[in-house]
Amino acid sequence: MVVSFRELKSDVERVKAFEKGRQLFAGECQFVFGTQCLEQLPPQILPEIAFVGRSNVGKSSLINALVGQRRLARTSSDPGQTKQLNFFNLASRLMLVDMPGYGYARVAKRVKEGWQQVMFNYLRGRPILRRVVVLLDARIELKDHDRDIMTLLDTAAVSFQVVLTKCDDISEERLVSKQAEVEMEIHSHPAAFPYLSVTSSRTGLGVDMLRAELAEFASSSVLSVK
Repeated sequence: MVVSFRELKSDVERVKAFEKGRQLFAGECQFVFGTQCLEQLPPQILPEIAFVGRSNVGKSSLINALVGQRRLARTSSDPGQTKQLNFFNLASRLMLVDMPGYGYARVAKRVKEGWQQVMFNYLRGRPILRRVVVLLDARIELKDHDRDIMTLLDTAAVSFQVVLTKCDDISEERLVSKQAEVEMEIHSHPAAFPYLSVTSSRTGLGVDMLRAELAEFASSSVLSVK
């Protein structure tokens, strides 16, 4: 049974959880596979954590911040650059999956529908998937696409965790208001993890806590991935 970091009662337990997350994400992390086809997905060996969100929400930047690398996941100022499922092996104990962004209007409709269908089918049909991290830009209001992905995860009974990104780029007053708005939305989704994470890839805000939470899903031992 996975116990949330935020449910730990003592300071000693919290320190241990932080250290567990630090050690895991300090391990070697490598890109192992990228595909646009469900038929080519890698074997289901390691527990998987998928990162999903609107185009340019900061998925790749957050993955890089978590593992302490600048260029592991490719980042771009041009939205819609990630067009496939990218798999990253973390210390042979956890697989991180960078998913295509959704909601980007300038991409050709046929292309967008193609890669988003792959994304949705992956979310519905991957038993090894332990949690989906749904990223929301703290600077932007909730969109229908965001609510749609949460509803899809509810329907598929896939546990998801909402993370606010770019929180260093708004005032404290706006951030408090944004947190309240998103927490209200979270409480309406049965598959949602009940706690909202507040992060900044640039400053490191919230990254240690997110590491501690995600480390709970890692395999307890190193597994061979070929």
